[in-house]
Amino acid sequence: MKYAAASALGLAALAHGHAIFQVISVNGDEAPLLSGLRAPGINNPVEDVTSPALTCGLVTHQSTDVIEVEAGDSIGAWYQHVIGGAQFPGDPDNPIAASHKGPITAWLARVDDAATAPTQGQEWFKVAEDNFDTSTGTWAVDTLIAQDGWFYFDLPACIAPGDYLLRVELLALHSAYARGGAQFYTSCANIRVTSGGDFEPSQTYAIPGVYDASDPSIQIMIYGSSGKPDNNLQPYQAPGPRPITC
Repeated sequence: MKYAAASALGLAALAHGHAIFQVISVNGDEAPLLSGLRAPGINNPVEDVTSPALTCGLVTHQSTDVIEVEAGDSIGAWYQHVIGGAQFPGDPDNPIAASHKGPITAWLARVDDAATAPTQGQEWFKVAEDNFDTSTGTWAVDTLIAQDGWFYFDLPACIAPGDYLLRVELLALHSAYARGGAQFYTSCANIRVTSGGDFEPSQTYAIPGVYDASDPSIQIMIYGSSGKPDNNLQPYQAPGPRPITC
């Protein structure tokens, strides 16, 4: 992986329990803080599925670094409570509050130049998702917390070489029983696939535009008859299309 160093940025007093995707890794090699990232500076979620901020968050940090990867690489997205890590020593809500159960997904959009491409108006396709394990009652967010804030996925081996925006979305469903209660935490990364396959998506999606607020994966009561956020141990799939297959 090649990248240019980015300067560390200060912390801000931010909301309880929330999180920001702020570091990308490739095969375990971590880029500097915010390098290659289009990320929000505050950790408030997006709750309006029609908002332009649904794409990459309310971006205030926009790096022009481009992270080089190969198709098939293991990609990591590091979420933390605030920019830089914990909000304070012993922060119980770092990387995110344990109550914020939900899925995590990864999307790509092909662009001409990842360093300068706009976030809006792109055509997205999903490449990975982690949902809910009905056998254990474990959500993707539970796995992220157990992995100190890291969400990992393999970039499909068929992805064609070129520049892309990589969008990672954590969807918290703890308040999703009411319309508009789902919370989206997203950032985007600038990546360049240097070797890969020849995949061309047959269908792409606008973001915003891919979701409806009444989608049953977005407006949902995840608290089961036991009172726990276990979705009554019923299957759950993140909103939007299924990830591509090679």
